[in-house]
Amino acid sequence: MHGHRIEVISVPVSNPDVAKAFYVDKLGMEVVMDNEFGAGMRWVMLRPPGAETAVTLVTWFDSMVPGSLKGTVLAVPDIEEAAAELRANGLLEPDEAIESAPWGRWVTIEDPDGNSWVVQQNSAGLPDFSS
Repeated sequence: MHGHRIEVISVPVSNPDVAKAFYVDKLGMEVVMDNEFGAGMRWVMLRPPGAETAVTLVTWFDSMVPGSLKGTVLAVPDIEEAAAELRANGLLEPDEAIESAPWGRWVTIEDPDGNSWVVQQNSAGLPDFSS
């Protein structure tokens, strides 16, 4: 089996409007679609600029509690620039340090529901998935 890729990651949220505003206004994601699809359900799909994989803001999975997504990595080409943007958008404290390990440098942020995201620049020699 070849040619497989992750197309969509489901992010469990309590309020699609609040979550959509966060992901678009604070993280710069683009709206792919925002449509109703039956009995009060809504399909909100967003994508980081230039990415193939999208995220969809879900409220309809009983087993996916809002805020339960942890550790998903958003790869960036420049962690210093990304951290400055996150600070400007109020997602990082001014003195919050960038973490470092052999695989890269990163910061961790949370959306309004508590879903956590690792914003990471990979170390040289590791695949750069951010482009």
